[in-house]
Amino acid sequence: MKKILLSFAFALVSMFTFAQTAWTVDPAHSSINFNIKHMGISFVQGRFDKFNGEVHSSGENLDNGHFNFQVMTESINTGVEMRDKHLKSADFFDAEKFPDMRFESGSFTKEKGNNYILKGKLTIKGVTKEVSIPVTFGGIAKNQQGKEVAGLQAKFTINRLDYNIKYDPTGAGVAKDVEVSLFLELVK
Repeated sequence: MKKILLSFAFALVSMFTFAQTAWTVDPAHSSINFNIKHMGISFVQGRFDKFNGEVHSSGENLDNGHFNFQVMTESINTGVEMRDKHLKSADFFDAEKFPDMRFESGSFTKEKGNNYILKGKLTIKGVTKEVSIPVTFGGIAKNQQGKEVAGLQAKFTINRLDYNIKYDPTGAGVAKDVEVSLFLELVK
């Protein structure tokens, strides 16, 4: 009887181990971008140059996947060195004290067609908030090395004041709302 139970336990553990699919962000084919209104009349665009992430799913695709992403705040890049230095300061991201922003998913739910809703916790500057992010799944293909890759695109808006980014709290010079755009390629 012990042998049967041990065999069953081993088979069960093996099944769960092999059923997990891991995907990692390919930074060469991904980008994390933002834009924010300036002075109420124009927009400043930027990106983060250093980030990583992974998705663990129970099947071959991303359905019911668990997403973890990390963005290094010191890698902010708006193309203007003086502005980037200010954005890294305590007025904005305080990159020395808070070297990264993090996202951990709670759910990834299929909506209609290739559209999904990714819900989870976004942490910026030590503040964690629940967010709901619409995601478009681009599909799965093989890259030049023969590895499977998946494409995702997401666009959402956050209020920077919710995350203790309190510079210009009126939003007259630097808007409160920040539009975030993600273009991700994941390698299996």
